[in-house]
This record gives sequence, structure tokens and C-alpha cells, in this order.
Amino acid sequence: MNTPLLNLLQDKIDVTRVPFSDRGSRLLVYKHLDKPALFIKLAERLIRVEPGIESYLRRPPFIDELHFVDEAGNPLEFQIHTSPEMIRLQTRIGDFRLVFQDQETLAIGAPDHVTAGLRFRTRPTHWHAADSGGAIRNVRSVVWNTINGRAKINRAQGGEDSHLVEFVAQAETDCSISLYIGDKDPPPQLPFTVIQDNARTRWEKWFERAPGVPERWREKYAYAWWVMANNLVSPKGFVTREAMMPTKAFYVGAWLWDSALHAIAFRHVDPELARDQIRVMLDNQLPDGMLPDAIFDEGAVFEIGHPIHARVTKPPILAWAALKVHETDPNAGFLKEIYEPLKRENAWWFEHNDDDRDGLAQYTHPYSSGLDDSPLWDQGMPVESPDINTYLVVQMDALAKMAEILGRGAEADEWRARSRSLVNRMIEDLWDEEMGSFRALRDEKPIPVTTPFNLYPLWTGRLPGEITQRLLARLKDPSEFWGAYGLPTVAYNDPTFSPDRMWRGPVWANVNYFFVEALQKIGERELAVELRDKTLNLIASQPGIREYYNSLTGESPATAAPIFGWTAAVFIDLALQAGLTT
Repeated sequence: MNTPLLNLLQDKIDVTRVPFSDRGSRLLVYKHLDKPALFIKLAERLIRVEPGIESYLRRPPFIDELHFVDEAGNPLEFQIHTSPEMIRLQTRIGDFRLVFQDQETLAIGAPDHVTAGLRFRTRPTHWHAADSGGAIRNVRSVVWNTINGRAKINRAQGGEDSHLVEFVAQAETDCSISLYIGDKDPPPQLPFTVIQDNARTRWEKWFERAPGVPERWREKYAYAWWVMANNLVSPKGFVTREAMMPTKAFYVGAWLWDSALHAIAFRHVDPELARDQIRVMLDNQLPDGMLPDAIFDEGAVFEIGHPIHARVTKPPILAWAALKVHETDPNAGFLKEIYEPLKRENAWWFEHNDDDRDGLAQYTHPYSSGLDDSPLWDQGMPVESPDINTYLVVQMDALAKMAEILGRGAEADEWRARSRSLVNRMIEDLWDEEMGSFRALRDEKPIPVTTPFNLYPLWTGRLPGEITQRLLARLKDPSEFWGAYGLPTVAYNDPTFSPDRMWRGPVWANVNYFFVEALQKIGERELAVELRDKTLNLIASQPGIREYYNSLTGESPATAAPIFGWTAAVFIDLALQAGLTT
């Protein structure tokens, strides 16, 4: 009998590098690398407290220097053990255990019949200076309490920028010390074993819903499902539904094309949760049809001032993802709900992103591509690129299928005609016969960079046979793209190739995934399986689940964000595909 997925994750969550959190919560618990203490960060931007949509990246922990102490208040050394539902800390006076009671409350189980507690620093307010003065704004309330224990030391002392809290209790049986971080009244306290059992049951139910995969992938598969739940946040403000962040550890908010990929994984355990990943983005659509780059509790990102100032979105793949959800769990009502908003998004790309009115869409900001640092954008903006036009072909084909399901046959025919027309426009304007690939254009001149995005139109499945074969020859060339781990985001033999640098050479799981589907679509099934297995092997062979990987070594660069959502989502979907073919 297979070991339950939950049990495969004992001591697999390294809280010195990734946060211990819980489904829906914005609290992130870490351990300091160099001392026996924890700290707690907030997965929130808090621009009302500290202006600037990226100021959260510099904000210190909300609670820091969280020590477990003995009866005299002395910090205790500990050995840490982790599982999805609990952190256990072994000390000389017994084990402390930490779990989530709810999204805003941490419960700490103290050893029975000892006198012990906590010492920590907290920053419940934030001082912000401005040219004309300043402000002290509240961040969160902190409430600590105990049940089945009696307070022996209980004091808080204000400092220049933080408060020092010391709380020691004489524990009875099943003592729980709660730490509430929020804006409301804390919930009723419960004995620790009740909270612990509830937490384990929550996680057991989550993992029990995951379909089976081949044994070789199960441990990383379990970790991937932990990533998918751990990165979920509850509805709040502009986040109108339960939504998944790419990683609570670094990217705070829900991003447009990430949400599409997250939905593809969630469809296997909770189709309604998958649909909500699409709805939450459409809930924030502008009247002109534009969808946001990202949303967060306090706002939505529709423009960015660096490296240039322009409106920003992400590639249009929601229709493609929605159709995959529908294929797994048919729901014509959902397709009817999203069809008109997706039509408006499609129209926005052509109406607002085609300066020369030649029928090809362009990027006006590098970040709208999702390939933020790609050398494709080094010569400036706007750029007419094969990738954005390929996404639009794939999207229009998905809209055609939706229209057909909704009984709109004439519209389905129109979408297919528009899709064919856009493929023809790409061949006319972007195909380079001498190079044997498509080119991105800046001021009507080819950009001299070779990337897999020059091969993207394979994904349309609509290319003439000769062009398809020439693109496949480039794809399979090990001096360019066909590496041990999949496709580098810049060709190995391109002068700008850098195996560790964001979109300038590492392997990204989502790009591999798109090409797996492209190869399946054009009938190259053996190549698709080979690329699928390269992707699975890469992710499974490395610690954790990261944003991207070195295309030469397979290792994850230090700059790659941990517990990354679409890498987890891709691993899940490809592992399930592998299970169907073995």
C-alpha cells in the first residue's frame, strides 16, 4: 500500500528557505538560519501603510526573534521538524509544536507540566516619513493568550521601532499558547490537541483528493500539492475569491498567466477552485477589456514605471486554461459567464497593441510578455513578437470551442477564420526563410536573438508542413535548444545566453509545458514524451520547487523564487499525463 502523500513530506519543508503557512493564510513562519528563533512575515503589500507596490520586498518581519524560553526566560536551543500541518521543536524541556488554528491564529502547544513560553519582538505600527511630514500607521494587532496554563511572566516593553513581548506560562495538560495576528477579535481558544487534530484533518483531506501518479514521482508530487495549497490566500479587497499567489515567499498577489496555470492543476482536485483562479482576474477587468498584470488585497497593477512607463498585463491564456478545466469538469454555465469578458480581452490586444495596424499584436512593455528580462526587449519597445501572436491564436481557437459549446456556431467559425488569418500574418511578416524560424521585430527590423519563442508558432498546429519541419529541426538541435533539462529560454549558442539569469537562459517549466502541448498537437508524441520526462526529472531531482533552473546543470539559481506555483502546477499535470501512458 502506498504511503499517504501527507506522510511523504515529513521534514521535507525547509522553513529556513520557505514559509510554513496554511491554506488561505497571509502569515508566513520562518526559522532564522543562524539562531534558534523563528520570525513571521505578512504576505501582504500594505501600500496604505508603506506606499509603493514593491515596498513589501523591503519590509522587516512583523514578528521577529521569536524564541521559546524556559521558566527563567532563557532562550531554548531546538531541533526543528516539519510537516505540512505542524512545526515541532525539540528542546531540553520537551517538545513545542506550532500549527495554524485558523488563517490568522497560530497555536503553540507547550510541553505538559512545565513552565515555559515565548519571547519575541513585534512591529504593530510602521513609521513612514514624507517630504511634508510623516505618519505612524497601524499594521496589525497582536494578541497572545493561553488555555490550560497560568501566566507567570506577561509583559511588553515598547522600543524605538518595535515592542518586546515576554510571556511564560505554567502549563497543565494540553496547554496551548495562541498568537493572533489580525484586525478583529481573536477566536475562542481550544486545547492544543483539538487544534492539531483539526489541522491534520484539513491537510489529509487536501492530499486525499489528489489522483495517483507513478511511484517515482510521488514524493515531489506531494510537495507540489503542498505548494499549491500553501500559496492560497482567502478573499480580501481586490482578491475577490480564494486565489493562489505564485509564491507567498516573494510574489505577493495573484498574477494573470500564473493563475491560468494554477487552474490547470487545481482542476484535478477542485474544479470550482480552478474556475475561481480565472474569475478572480476577470473580476478586475477594465472597461476597455484589459486584464491586470497582477492583483493584491489593496489594488491591481495595470501599469509599471520601470524599465519604461507603460500599461502592463500578461499573456492571454485564460481561455486556453478555462477550456482545460471544462474538459475535466464540464460546466457550460462557467463558459457562458466568462465568454464575453474573454472576447473583450482579445479585442483589447488588437485595438490597443497594434500601432502600425498590420494585424499583428505587439508588446509595449517588457513585463506584459511575462519574459521580463529577455534579451528580446533589449532594443526597446514596442516589439511584434511570435509569442504574443501565438498566444492569441491559441486563445481564439479556445474561444471557438467555447462558442461551439454555447451553441454559437457562426461565432465559432469566425474565431477559426481569425485564427487562421493571424497565423498567415505571422508567416508573411515574421517568418525568416534563411534562418528557418520566426523573428521578433522592432521598428520592422528583426531582433538578432535566438530563443524558443522564435519557435512558438508550432503551438498553433496550423503551420505548413515545411515550416513545421524546419522549426522541429531547430528545436531538436542540441547546440540550440534540445538540452538535458528541456529548453533554455535563450539558445545555447546565442551570444546573450546566460544559464542562471532569469529569462536569458534558464529552463522554465511553463515553457517546457507549452512545447509539450505543441508537440502533442502536431503529432510528435515521442518528442512530447521525451520533453515531458525531461521536465519531470529536472524538477524531481532538485530540492523544493523553484521558479527556474540552470539549463546546463539543472540546479536552481539563488535568484529563483522558492515554492513556485506554476512549476508545481506543471509538475502535477505532467506527472498525471505520465501516469496515463505507463
